[in-house]
Amino acid sequence: MEQSLAPIRPDERIHSIDVLRGISLLGILLVNMISFHSPFSYYNPYEWWQYDNATVYMWIDIFVQASFYPIFAMMFGYGMVIMQERLNKKGYTFWKISVRRLLVLLLFGIFHAFLIWYGDILITYATMGLVLLLLLRLSGPLLMGLGAILYLLPQLFFGALIMLASFFSSESLTDYIDIVSLQQSSEIYANGTFADITMQRIADWSMNNGPSEFFIYLFMILPLMMIGAGAAKMEWLQKANVQRKKWIIILLTSLPIALFVKILPFLFGLTISIQYIQDMIGGPLLGIAYIAVIVLLMSYRPMEKLLKPFASAGRMSITIYLSQSIIGTLIFYNYGLGLYGEVSMATGTLLAFAIYVIQVIFAEIWLSKFRYGPVEKLWRMLTYGRRKKERSDKNEIRIV
Repeated sequence: MEQSLAPIRPDERIHSIDVLRGISLLGILLVNMISFHSPFSYYNPYEWWQYDNATVYMWIDIFVQASFYPIFAMMFGYGMVIMQERLNKKGYTFWKISVRRLLVLLLFGIFHAFLIWYGDILITYATMGLVLLLLLRLSGPLLMGLGAILYLLPQLFFGALIMLASFFSSESLTDYIDIVSLQQSSEIYANGTFADITMQRIADWSMNNGPSEFFIYLFMILPLMMIGAGAAKMEWLQKANVQRKKWIIILLTSLPIALFVKILPFLFGLTISIQYIQDMIGGPLLGIAYIAVIVLLMSYRPMEKLLKPFASAGRMSITIYLSQSIIGTLIFYNYGLGLYGEVSMATGTLLAFAIYVIQVIFAEIWLSKFRYGPVEKLWRMLTYGRRKKERSDKNEIRIV
C-alpha cells in the first residue's frame, strides 16, 4: 500500500524543539515590536528613549536582543535533520521535498516582507536552508564544529576590525543616524496610504537585504542552522534526560560569559565595536544558555507539562510569527489604528506580552481541534501539490 506523508503525532514529537520554538517567538516579538511602533532602523535607541523607556530598552538589550533568533535558527536546522531521517527511512527523496518546502517558505517570506512588514526573516531562513541542504551529508560533530568556526571567526575578526577602526576615528553611534530616512519612515508609516507604506516597506527591506547581506548571512544565520543540525544528528535533545551533566556544563559555561559580554556597553561605553560584540557574540551565547535552561527543565515531567502552552505556539511557529507582524502593523500603521510613534517603550513591551499570551491561548485551542496551524497547513498543501487523504497511521510518514 502506498505510504503517505503526514505531520507527526503529538506523542511522536520532540517536545523540547516545540517549546524552544515557542519561547523564541516571544523574544522575537519583544524585539520586533520596537520596529513595529518606531523607526528603529534609523535611530540610536539609547538617545531616542529617555528615563523609564531607556531602562526598559536596556533590559531588552541585555536579555532579549540578538538572543532569540539564534534559538529559532538552531531549531530550524534541528528540524531539517529530523525530517531528513524520517523521510530517508521510508525511501522518500528528502532533497526534492525539502527544496519544495523551502521555496514555499521563500514565497511566504516575500509576501510577508513586501505586503506586511519589512523585517522579515523567512526569506533569509529559506535561502540559508537551501544552502544547508548541501551540508547535511556531514557528520554531526563536523556540522557543529564547522558551524561554530564559521560563526565565531568572522564575528571576532569584524569585531576586532571595528574596534581597531574606532581608535582612529571619533565617530559615535550618533554619526550613523540617518535623519532623513528616519523622518521619511516616521511620516509614511504614520500617515501614508497602503501604497505609500508598501513602497517604504520595499525600501526598508532593500536597505538591509542586498547581495552583501546575503554573504553576511552565510556567516551569521547558516552557521547557527549548522550547529542545530549537528546537534540533531547527535540527538542532543532526544538524549537530554540521560545527559543532564552535559547541559549543566553548557549552562554554567555559556551564561556567565554571555551576561558579561551583553553588559559590556554599560561598562565600557556605547561604542559601535562594543555593541557589535554584544550582539554577535553575547546574543547567541545567551541563546545557548536559554536552550540549556529549557532542556534541563524539560527533563522533569512536571515542568514539561507546565511548558506545554509554549510547545503549542512552537508547533504553529510560522502562523504565530506572521500573525505577530499582521497584528503589530495593524495597530501602528496608518491603514490600521495609526499609533505609529505614539507609544512608549514600556507600553510597546507590555503590548508584546499581551499579544503573545493571546496567541498561545489561540494555539492551544486551535491544536485541540486541528492537527497543525493554518499557515502550516497551507505550507503543506503548496509543498505536496494536493490534499492528502487520511491514511492509517502505519502507512504514514510523519514530518516535523
